[in-house]
Amino acid sequence: MDTTPLTPGHFLIGRPLMSVPSAPAQNCKTNRYKALEQLRQAFWERWRMEYMAELQNRAKWRKGTSTIDVGDLVILKEDNLMPLHWRMGRVTKLYPGGDGISRVADIYTSTGTIKRAINKLCPLPVHQG
Repeated sequence: MDTTPLTPGHFLIGRPLMSVPSAPAQNCKTNRYKALEQLRQAFWERWRMEYMAELQNRAKWRKGTSTIDVGDLVILKEDNLMPLHWRMGRVTKLYPGGDGISRVADIYTSTGTIKRAINKLCPLPVHQG
């Protein structure tokens, strides 16, 4: 077996990052492959539910009531996509409500600027050295 092209992506999703997404594990024919697919899909679902929620919580603790600021780099959570396909973007504008708390933001992404609810954004941690 040729192991020279292995990357972290091979271990995270079980194949090259640019490969076609696999079918749901229920549609798999062999037990071994089905078990591997179920494990991989469970990993991504757990990562989406736990790690991304943790990023949001940490930002709330760190910044008080304002979790997102203009210029922050964020991941856009999208329920209908696998986490590997979630877009990244930068906050360009905040829309504060009557109480002064922003709940909507403009996000600049590779496909243009979109408006998104702040609870669907996960600020990425920035290392300040």
